[in-house]
Amino acid sequence: MALTVTFLNSAYLHGRCCRHKVLHPLLGPLLSDSVSKLYSSYRRPGSQPEKKTSWQNIDFSFKKGIDVLKTQLSMLKKETKDYLIGPGGHPFSQYLLEQTRVLWEFRSQEDLNKWVISSDVEIGGKSEVHLKLGRNNQAALLYGTLNTEVPRDGETKYSGYCSMRAKPPVGSFARKKYYDWSNFNSLYLRVRGDGRPWMVNIYTDPYFSHQKDDLYNYFMFTRGGPYWEEIKIPFSKFFLSSRGRVQDDQHPIWLDKISTLGFTIGDKVDGPFQLEIDFIGLLNDRAHTEEFAYETYEKNPRA
Repeated sequence: MALTVTFLNSAYLHGRCCRHKVLHPLLGPLLSDSVSKLYSSYRRPGSQPEKKTSWQNIDFSFKKGIDVLKTQLSMLKKETKDYLIGPGGHPFSQYLLEQTRVLWEFRSQEDLNKWVISSDVEIGGKSEVHLKLGRNNQAALLYGTLNTEVPRDGETKYSGYCSMRAKPPVGSFARKKYYDWSNFNSLYLRVRGDGRPWMVNIYTDPYFSHQKDDLYNYFMFTRGGPYWEEIKIPFSKFFLSSRGRVQDDQHPIWLDKISTLGFTIGDKVDGPFQLEIDFIGLLNDRAHTEEFAYETYEKNPRA
């Protein structure tokens, strides 16, 4: 139970600290690095406030604006065409018969750029995390050093985590998009670890503002050694947590509103870690019939 709480706290802190890194891609070419400061609400205790306001650092460019407009219009054209063809740009008959789908594979630097890494350095910790291509450019290598030393700022209680999270999908004109995984029932991965446990985090788009910190979590145990392992995690096994705490009111994942996927290590063991990921995909396992693995409660039951 203590390990679960540690993992959940790490995943929650990671989600709070790196949201500004994946927001508003449309504004990226138009604005300078001040965009990250616009969305970053965290400031170390005792540090000096910014002398310049955010709007003073904005650098507008008419030419860049035209280029961005052309790019967004081409994206809108492709989205419209895919929508008319069928779900995900595939014919409906092909969509119904789909058994597997590869979401992410790591073969180039462009594939790595679709992910964001972070650690407790953002809250004053001392852990380190790095992401690069593995041997022969055939996998992503996530490695670093975990350090559980708590920063002496008088407000931080937990430290010692490193995370990797996919950037949320964005449509034309910076519209929110979501992954629709409702045609599948399991997450399928091919990984090679060093024997340390990880937490797999699935982020969904909330229907209400008070659900913005909700996560669906499950453990991924690596066995170490030189051999790759294929891991299948049914979506029915993921449990709901919020702000680092497992919720009493559990319910299945909304598979048609998936925002992104992430991995967190925070097992309270100082030292180096390493995880290689070949691909991340989906599987429709017809032999798995479980709808939800946890007890649910009826709201406002009748007497």
